[in-house]
Amino acid sequence: MVKRGPSAPPVMPGFTYIRPLGTGGFADVFLYEQNMPRRVVAVKVLLGDVINPEVLRVFTAEADIMARLSAHPSIVTIYQAGISADGRPYLVMEYCPDGMGSRYKKAPLGVAEVLDTGVRVAAALETAHRSGVLHRDIKPSNILITMLGGPVLADFGIAAAVGVTRHEPGLIAVSVPWSSPEVLTEAVSGSVASEVWSLGATLYTLLAGRSPFQLPDRAKNTREQVSARVARARYTPVSRPDVSDKLEGILARTMSKDPAARHESMLALAEDLRWAQYELGVPSTALEVVSPEWAAATSRAPADEAWRGPVITTVDPDSRRAARSRSVAPRLADRDDELDEPVRPAAWKAPVAGVAVVVVVVGIGILALRLLGVV
Repeated sequence: MVKRGPSAPPVMPGFTYIRPLGTGGFADVFLYEQNMPRRVVAVKVLLGDVINPEVLRVFTAEADIMARLSAHPSIVTIYQAGISADGRPYLVMEYCPDGMGSRYKKAPLGVAEVLDTGVRVAAALETAHRSGVLHRDIKPSNILITMLGGPVLADFGIAAAVGVTRHEPGLIAVSVPWSSPEVLTEAVSGSVASEVWSLGATLYTLLAGRSPFQLPDRAKNTREQVSARVARARYTPVSRPDVSDKLEGILARTMSKDPAARHESMLALAEDLRWAQYELGVPSTALEVVSPEWAAATSRAPADEAWRGPVITTVDPDSRRAARSRSVAPRLADRDDELDEPVRPAAWKAPVAGVAVVVVVVGIGILALRLLGVV
């Protein structure tokens, strides 16, 4: 298959094009410099020939999801979204200069770094799941490295509501080496259990320098052959001397053929990885997971076919802050007419001010005469 080149970068007011960053099935990513505030950004732009109502819906959903979740430190930050001059929708995102997809191909990563990455990404996915969202395409190339060297999860382009099992032909990209057996057989389009599998397979890849079901002989790694090995789900140990039995056990559990035998949540997987850190003698990574209150305020019903809706406030309507707002608003409304009038000093203020000036001047004069010895 001939790989296509990037599309023409869009002209965007306030942004200066620098160079292409990557291409995908539905969109291209370009590097721009934002003029104000001054910073480099990654701009993801839909391809003009794939734009239709369904693709627009998915793209809009990605913008909404990422805007909602990017407050998490391990999810890539989105700055804005819009439509370019040539009619292509775009997302302006945090620029990440590196990614795990290229790093593991150069050399397998250290155990401590992989454990840290696993805890951070598991916490990000737990936050997404609590907010009612599945990622559905967890793999090394979707874990980027920020300017500060931290891993962040990217590309929620095929994300779906937790609990929704309907299939969307043509919109779900299956990344075979990291997809669970039930996803490859189309038993489900995604679930928490399938995401646990994908993250486990991703961590295995970072440690081994290859995906769990690929063989050293590249001729035996066709899509069909790898899919067949994934369906059998026979776990092969990483077999690195610095990979402990504890970590091997964690990875084997994440890739159990039976979804019920896997970790019940990303939180449980993160805690298991933290125990592996403890046994290794490295500092445990902080587990940053969204609070239940925030998740409840931002989640949407899985059955909701409309991907967009009204903004949901996170302020408790019975809180003291809300009560103060309600009490202040009527007072401000009553003063609207007054605020439109120019401010004039009260009538009594002018003479009082004049008397005060006279008193001050006389006092200064008497003080000066005393200093000279006259008084």
